[in-house]
Order: sequence, then C-alpha cells, then structure tokens
Amino acid sequence: MQEADVTGDPNQKHRVYLVDGSGYIFRAYFAMIRGRGPLTRSDGTPTGAVLGFSNMLFKLIQDTQRDGRVSHLAVIFDSSRKTFRSEIYPDYKANRDAPPEDLVPQFPLVRDATRAFNVPAIEKPGFEADDIIATYARQARERDMECVIVSSDKDLMQLVGGPVSMLDPMKNKSIGTDEVFEKFGVGPERVVDIQSLAGDSVDNVPGVPGIGIKTAALLINEYGDLDTLLERAGEIKQKGRREKLLEHADMARISRELVRLKDDVDLEQDVLDLNIQYPDADALMAFLHENEFSQLVGRVSSFFGDEFKAAGQALPQTPAKREEGGAAPAVAVAPDVLSAEKDYSTVTTLEALQEWVDRARYVGHVAVDTETTSLNAMQADLVGISLCIDPGKACYIPLGHIKPAVQGGFDFGADDAAGLEDKAPDQLPKDKVLEVLKPLLADPGVLKIGQNIKYDQIILQNEGVEVTPIDDTMLLSYVQAGGLHGHGMDELAKLHLDMTTIPYKEVTGTGRSQITFAEVPIDKATEYAAEDADITLRLHKVLKPGLYTKGVATLYETIERPLVPVIAQMEREGIKVDAAFLKELSDDFGARMEQYVSEIHALAGEEFNVASPKQLGEILFDKMELKGGKKGKTGAYTTDVTVLETLAGEGVELAARVLEWRQLAKLKSTYTDALQAQVNPQTNRIHTSFSLAAAATGRLASSEPNLQNIPIRTEEGRKLRHAFIAKPGHKLISADYSQIELRLLAHIADIDSLKQAFDEGLDIHAKTASQVFGIPLEGMDPMMRRSAKAINFGIIYGISAFGLARQLDVSRGQAKDYIDAYFEQYPGIRKYMEATKVFCHEHGYVQTLFGRRVHLPGINDKNGARRSFSERAAINAPIQGSAADIIKRAMIRVPDALQDAGLNGRMLLQVHDELIFEVPESEAEKTAAVIKTVMEKAALPAVEISVPLIVDAGIGDNWGEAH
Repeated sequence: MQEADVTGDPNQKHRVYLVDGSGYIFRAYFAMIRGRGPLTRSDGTPTGAVLGFSNMLFKLIQDTQRDGRVSHLAVIFDSSRKTFRSEIYPDYKANRDAPPEDLVPQFPLVRDATRAFNVPAIEKPGFEADDIIATYARQARERDMECVIVSSDKDLMQLVGGPVSMLDPMKNKSIGTDEVFEKFGVGPERVVDIQSLAGDSVDNVPGVPGIGIKTAALLINEYGDLDTLLERAGEIKQKGRREKLLEHADMARISRELVRLKDDVDLEQDVLDLNIQYPDADALMAFLHENEFSQLVGRVSSFFGDEFKAAGQALPQTPAKREEGGAAPAVAVAPDVLSAEKDYSTVTTLEALQEWVDRARYVGHVAVDTETTSLNAMQADLVGISLCIDPGKACYIPLGHIKPAVQGGFDFGADDAAGLEDKAPDQLPKDKVLEVLKPLLADPGVLKIGQNIKYDQIILQNEGVEVTPIDDTMLLSYVQAGGLHGHGMDELAKLHLDMTTIPYKEVTGTGRSQITFAEVPIDKATEYAAEDADITLRLHKVLKPGLYTKGVATLYETIERPLVPVIAQMEREGIKVDAAFLKELSDDFGARMEQYVSEIHALAGEEFNVASPKQLGEILFDKMELKGGKKGKTGAYTTDVTVLETLAGEGVELAARVLEWRQLAKLKSTYTDALQAQVNPQTNRIHTSFSLAAAATGRLASSEPNLQNIPIRTEEGRKLRHAFIAKPGHKLISADYSQIELRLLAHIADIDSLKQAFDEGLDIHAKTASQVFGIPLEGMDPMMRRSAKAINFGIIYGISAFGLARQLDVSRGQAKDYIDAYFEQYPGIRKYMEATKVFCHEHGYVQTLFGRRVHLPGINDKNGARRSFSERAAINAPIQGSAADIIKRAMIRVPDALQDAGLNGRMLLQVHDELIFEVPESEAEKTAAVIKTVMEKAALPAVEISVPLIVDAGIGDNWGEAH
C-alpha cells in the first residue's frame, strides 16, 4: 500500500475512495450483534463494532490494492448530531434514538482503528459526513479524478453521475445512475427534489404529507423540478395533491435545504492530500493486539508481509489494560519502551561524557533532566544533569554534590554512611561538563526532551547554556488529556508505563533530617536522577505519536511548544518592586486592621479572636442570635464569605467589618508582607513561576508569588499594582484585551446584535442594558448598566438567579427576570449553551477555536451537583480557552515583532488577558503600538474572529499607572 503518485501517467485517472464511516460503524455494530452477540476485550471495553469496522476497512484496503488504480482513500465521520441543519429546522433528526450504550465508547476506538490502518479520519464540527463527502466528490470532479463513495446511504445518491459512483460495501454492488433511477424514479440530479417532497422519517425531514417517492417521481418527471412544480401546483388536477402542495410548499423548500448536501465545506485537507499510505507495522499491530483481534492480526500479517509478522511477534502476550479515567496510547509503542531493563550509570570522566554526546547526535534526540537545590529556578544551584537516549539506558552527571553532613534522623544505611565525612564526591568540574554539553544542547539537529522542560531551560540558561529545540512530555500529555488527569511525571509514569517512580523523600529524607540533593550520595542520586530522564524518554515515545492520532498536533506545535522558551525568558526577567512602598502599604493595612478589630469588639460587646471562625460563629449565632447559622462537620458554625456577605447585606455591621478586616489581612499576608520576602537578592526582582499545564482551559497559572490573583475591584487591591515598577530609564506597558471573552461569545454563539455593538465600538454593557431592559442609552441609570455588566460576564460562567441576586443585591425573582430578559434578547446565547452541553454530554469534552479539547469527566456524573458544575464549565471553557489560546499566540509573536522593529522591550508578566512589558522610555510609544498590533491580530490566520479584538495599551512608571 505505497503512497500514490499523482504526477504519473497523465492519461491514467486517479481514483479516490470516500468511506461513509458512520454508516460503516452502525453496519458493523448490528452485523456483529446478529452474528456473534456482544464482544468485549478483557478489560470490559466493548469492541464488537470496532472489530466489524476493522474487518470491513481491511477488506476495502485489500480490494483497493487489487484494483491498482485507487490512489486516495479516507474515512469520513459525523462529528456531532448538531449541525447547521439544526439551525434551519430544530427538529431535524430530533426523533433519532440515542446510539446503544455499548456502542458509544466504541466511537473513538473506530477512529483509532482508521488511523492505525494509516487512513485519514476526517470530520468537522457542524457538518455531517455526507457534506464532507460531497465536498471531496466535487474536488475530485474538478481534478479529473474518479470518486467512489463507499456507502449505500440514499442521501448520497444525489452525488452520483459522471466520475462519481457509489459502492454498497455489504452487497459489494456498484451504484450508478441506473441504480439511482431504479431507487427514486429520477436521475441523481433530481434526487434532492424527490426527497424534498417525500421527506424522510428517519431524519425527521418533513416533506409534504401524503406524498411518497413514487408520487414525487411522477410529479417531478411531469413538471421538471421542485420550483416549477410548486409554482404550478394550482394546475394539478388531483385535489388532494394540489391542496397539500399549496399548503406545504414552504415546508418542501425547507426540506430541500435539509437534504441538499453542502459541497463547499472548508476542510483542512484537500482531496489530493488523501494519498494512500502504507500502514506502520508497529502502530497497526499494537492497535489490533490491544483490542485482542487475534484473527485479524493473522490476516493482516499475511497480507502485508514479514514486517507485520515481526511486529506482531514482538508484542507482549498480555494486552495492556486501560487505566480508569485515563487513556491508553492510541498508537504503537515499541516493546522496549515498556519492558526495557534499567541500566543506569554515573558519568565521571570526560571520555564517557563524550560518548553520550556522540550517541545523542547520532540518534537525534536526548532526554534531559536537571537536579538542583531548590524548586525556585532563579534561586537554585545546579547539582547534576541526567541524560537518556534509549529506553532503560540513562546516565547521571554529578556536578555540585558536596560532602554530606551526617545529621540526625536520616539513615543512608551502613554502607552509604561509612566514611562519608572522609572523602568528597567523585565528580567532574561543572565548567568542563557544560563546555562539552553546550553545543549538544543548542544543536538544532538534536531534539531535547524534558518533563516540564521550562524549569531545566531556566536552570541551564542561568549557566549560560541554551536548550533548543525542545519537546515537553508534560505538555504532550496536557494537549491530549487536559482535564482528564494530572500531567506530573509520577502520574504519567503510572498511567502510561505502569511504573512507580522513586519518591524524592526516599533520597533526601523528610522533616528535620531532610538534606538537599547536593548532599545525597552519588550512587543514590544516580538511581533517582537517571530514572527521571529514562521515564521522560519513555513517556515521549508513548505520547508524541498521540498528537497526530488525536488531532492536537497543530495546537502543540503552534501554541504550547513555542511558548515554553518565551515563558522561561519571562520568568528570568522578573519584575522590579518598590520595597519601601510595600512596607508602607503593609504598615497601613496593619494599622487599619487593628482599628477594625477594635470596632468589631465594640460591636460584639466583648473581645475575641477575629481570625477564629469558631469564635466568630459563636458571637454571631449564639450571642447575637442571628438567623442562618449552620454548623459544619467540626461542630463549629460556618462563617465563610458567603455567610458574611449575606449577613452584611441584611445590615449586620459586625459582619461587614469582619469582611473588610479579612480583605486587608489577606492583602497583607499574601502580598505586602510576602512580596518583600520574595525579592530575589541577586536580581532585586520578583520572579513568579508560571504553570503551563494547570488549567484544563489552557490558562496559565502563576505561583511563588501568584500575581494573577491580585484583586483589582477594590481600592486596596489596585494600590498593590503601584508597587510593581519599571527600572530607571524605563516604563511599564500594560496591554490588555478589552472584553475578549464577551467578544468571543458573540463570535462563537454568532450573536448579530452583540457583534454589531462591538463593530460600532459601543459601550457593550450600556447597549445590553438598553436592549434587555428597554431603556434609552441617553441618561442611563448607572445601576442598570452595572446589572447588564454583571449579566454579561455572569452568563459566560453559567451564573444562576441566586448568584446574580447576591451579586446585585436584588431578589432572586428579579434576578431571574433579568436573566430571562437577557436570553429573550439574545436567544442565540441560549442556543449556544444548550448545544455546547449536548456536545459535551456526547463527547466528554468541549473544544476551543484552536482545537484545544477541554475534557470534563463529570459531565455525565450521576451526582447532579457535579454534573451541573461540569455543564457550566463546558459553557465557559470554549470561550475562556479560546481567549487563553489567543493571548498565548500573541506572547509567542511579540518578542520577534519587537526585535524586527529594532525595539528593546521585554515581556515580564501575563495576567490572564493582560501582558506587562518593561521598555526603554524613549521607545515606549512605538513599542506599545507594535504590541497592540500583534495582540489584535493574534488569532490570524488560524481563526478569523467575526468581531474586532481590541487591546488597550497604557504606559506608566508602575503597573497601576499603566493599567
């Protein structure tokens, strides 16, 4: 099955086979049920349809090879039940039963089967497989190719004619123009007219009541086409037909829109991209083996030859089981990835190090991991480097180990402890090792693989060593399984390799007896560190192929991977803070907290510990006898923010004062005090750490310190931003997307009135208030605008009437009226919300505009609360996730754009929809203009947003001034 050469004999027409994958699935399912009954593999996963599908696809591949003229092949799938036809006629396919429960988990496996045979699996949300087939059929005609549609679906018969034919795979019967005429009584060009009149009970296409296919054929053959028939319906002699056609003419026209296939679907792959490819032996045999299709293994081996026989024989005898909540690899995994024995060595000579370098250059990849003295990359010292090139074979290069002090509690064991104080560790000089490694780690021809490699990049950049190009196993997992599980090494090793890693505490100890990694004996350090590199390489071999089988290669290659060095550089830059201003703020907050405590004690009539929820609850609900007190599992009253806000809203002054005290206490402890302690003594700047795989939506998270949670709605919170300053001779630029999530909602839900408002640059909240509440823009009550703003943003997060009522301080009934009025004005938003929930219930995930899948495991949970939470998350995730993807795309592009413009600005922080830069004062205006342009065009060319993305860029001496 070699790749077809479309540049060969010009007189030889090429032939494309387009397989109706959905039809294949259901035929395979019911054929297997009838023939063998339910079939499952050993872990309980139903596989009957998958086996039937695989058998049918394999037979088709055999037939195409015997044909000799088949050059292109693809399987086309339905992406979801909701398509553009549902907008035309909401009841379209509404009467279809849900697929059998045991078939649902087989849908993704069928796609895996297609890819395992190295056949393109094509689908597109919003369109049916038939539309994609129609598009490829048109492309085939235009390119003078023959096209065979492998299906017996009558809806596809409208495409037959000329170079396009159909093949019924069950009967192995060709369907041409004659067979279409036999079925419908008309040629293919009039099939749509027949179906428009006769309707379709299966798809709930209404048609004209009382008119079937035979009658429709008589009418169309007499009048020529549907439009002529409807125009001249009054001439029909038969009263019943005449009246029905006159009465239901509009329904016939709607039916035509439902049955007529679109042949202009925007597809990523052209028909010429569907070249037949030889399947990968390891991938195909691993898939068949995993699903326990032993007979098919034999047949495939016999057909494809020795390479496939060898691949099948090399597989383990016991199929790998899929872990609950996880995903087994959908592609081949070489046996040594899972079974290779550990062979770890310590590198203590330059000759041995050079051998590893030479081997890495020969192979073209190396897994790299660093060991240090701290998780804070900007304050850590490099202790050692581990390398792995082949599964199981790894090394550790100690660089900074020191003679350990034998101290209380941690037992190395008698052999390890003997003589520790008498000799220094045997290791190479760090500068010599880095001199050898530096060219390798920067070699563009050698891929450097890491687990959270951003950390290792920073560590090595601090030593003057660049690490590029890179792959990150954490991010490989993240783009494939965001929301399904964590992406740390320990969890991934267990999930994908069934390996339990050596715990860090096993080599360093815990508590008072804990030592730094620099003090760990080198033999133990080698075992631990080399294992990290080994597992990283094994994970890479498991996870990297999944980028293609799961359709997330573009997401990884255009967003996640190129973002890593950008974030690493941003973390190294850090941001300067005004320590004196922070101390001043901290002192002010402390003084005001003391005043609040005095007021709280006076209101309570006694002194108590304001920071104690237990004592506060007793004051509120026992002494003051306020209503609404509820005790938790500990027996103490709940006094969280919800309880206190409710009481404060009812006029309880003590509750209001406690809320103000808590706000200041949090600002003081979390920021004004903590930030002073987090200034790096070497750089005199704060270096936050960004987590790249924390939020399922793709959002970045920051820690140590968390600068993304600085409150901005309160005056005190806003003051904090003034503590972040530019260095002398520089300015800070804050570039912030304006209402990006509302703009994306307008685009994704296709809300014309919202899009128009954004196009015209109107105050969107005032516009919403005007439209929802029916009040003029002129002289609008600010409270009404505030209500509209709360609804606008609340809708994105699935806000309830209860939540809105509390936020606006109105009754729940009034809040419900606001929400109802909102949806009445913007019905498309409710449609989007419902369609999104349906899609998520069916697939288990939602998707951003850039292909990021956000998995929501609780979407079908039996627990109503968890299910409802997942539904709200599903509504928000495509919007928030798309916004996250857009700003990530901007972050990747801005540094190059500034460099191309000859500007010297540096990106320092990302705070959700905002980017912070430090720039020379003389370049500030020009830099702001470049940043604004890049950010506003960041979605292009991948996605064209139907509303303008607007960025507000401010310049100031500190973050507060710039924002």
